[in-house]
Amino acid sequence: MNQKLPSIVIVGRPNVGKSTLFNRLTGTRRSIVTDEPGITRDRIYGTAVWGGRPFEIVDTGGLLPDDRALIPREILKQAQAAIADATSLVLVVDARAGATPLDLDLARRLRRTGKPFVVAVNKVDTLRQEDLAAQFYEIGAEIFPFSAEHGLGVDDLLDALTRDFPASTETESAAPEKSEVQVAIIGRPNVGKSTLLNQLAGAERSIVSAEPGTTRDAVDTVVLRGGKNYRFIDTAGIRRKGKTNLIAEKLSVMMARRHLERADVALLVADAALGVTASDATIAGYAQESGCSVIVVMNKWDLALEKAKEAAQELQKQRLKQSQERRPRNPKQLPNDPKRLASEYEVLVHDKLKFLPYAPIVFISALTGEHVEKLYGLIDRVAEARKRRISTGELNRWLAGVDLARGTSPGAHRVKIYYMTQSAVSPPTFIIFTNQRQRLHFSYERFLENRLREQFDFFGSPIRFIQRFRERARDERERPTQKRRRAD
Repeated sequence: MNQKLPSIVIVGRPNVGKSTLFNRLTGTRRSIVTDEPGITRDRIYGTAVWGGRPFEIVDTGGLLPDDRALIPREILKQAQAAIADATSLVLVVDARAGATPLDLDLARRLRRTGKPFVVAVNKVDTLRQEDLAAQFYEIGAEIFPFSAEHGLGVDDLLDALTRDFPASTETESAAPEKSEVQVAIIGRPNVGKSTLLNQLAGAERSIVSAEPGTTRDAVDTVVLRGGKNYRFIDTAGIRRKGKTNLIAEKLSVMMARRHLERADVALLVADAALGVTASDATIAGYAQESGCSVIVVMNKWDLALEKAKEAAQELQKQRLKQSQERRPRNPKQLPNDPKRLASEYEVLVHDKLKFLPYAPIVFISALTGEHVEKLYGLIDRVAEARKRRISTGELNRWLAGVDLARGTSPGAHRVKIYYMTQSAVSPPTFIIFTNQRQRLHFSYERFLENRLREQFDFFGSPIRFIQRFRERARDERERPTQKRRRAD
């Protein structure tokens, strides 16, 4: 088992440059950076190496300890959880704003934790501005003037933070994440994505509130279960561009779509009490375009069942009233059995998401945890299927036994597939050589896809086809032979 990396936690009040520092240290653009305060809310994790010493870096939300509102209170709770696991702390302050009372209060709180901490004085963009850091010496900690945006002074800060960290060995640093299953949790705002992440992780990893758009940054959480690593990525709620007003929200939606590109599996979370909406279908389309496997998660199933029971009771009352009035009618009986209701609901979901017929559907309650455990089994199965490779010989033996005429409509030109080979996995991609100069009709591709899925169990995984046409030179060689046959 890999040894836990030392953890450096970045803390500070809002809008002092914590996320910019995090992105510079990790060499990524994981945290959203804008002039708008309060963007980062959850804990954002990354890794970095300095001087041969690897470490974990944690970005936290802007701290307002005396603010009793829900979001600031939850941000503080998330930061406290990160601080409890920290090896060292970095208090980021703004050189241009000076030592504010909130900076001093946060410094006192950090000192009481007993963890070593330094003060990183940000926005010192030139050597001439280093004197601005002098006003922070009253805090009584090591002071490091730097510029998170331009990188000035970051090397001195890292030298101090990592000097006691152990050096890595090549065996420890060799690709520990290869066996991870990357799972993106996607959906509209306020459908329960963060609640689901907390249930899957068994901890309060994401801030949960009734306010739509609470999650802005994508939150990564690694869960070790049954000897397997699962990296869950809780993304921001995706809305149409016309519905997003704040720059931060637009950026968070863009990043949510970008994280789909690196995911193996997407958990598409929808509100079962409302049903599958047009926005859900749009988001499902994004997942399909990215090539990741999809599991449709109908959340709030307990609320949907409650509504179904109420509707059934109301229907019974109406039928009783009609019988008393001696006007017999036969309205359709609403199902009251949960299994029967789920079965009929599944048909409705597939009808709304016709382009995802391969996606399994699971009904859960993220709030109570009901049926959440089922997701791990489904994730394992679809993750394994998307990496399945079929040999060329086996593919063509199977192809020889398929009635290809069934995939064409009466009167249509008959499709001939001469050869087939698998060119890639994740998702499974097949090259087919045909007699068609135009692209195969989507219904024929769907026919091939279904037959492949039945034979080789590509459960929950999209299948891609690359079509190759017969070479022109071969056609030219065959033409004289065809003419002679006609003449004869």
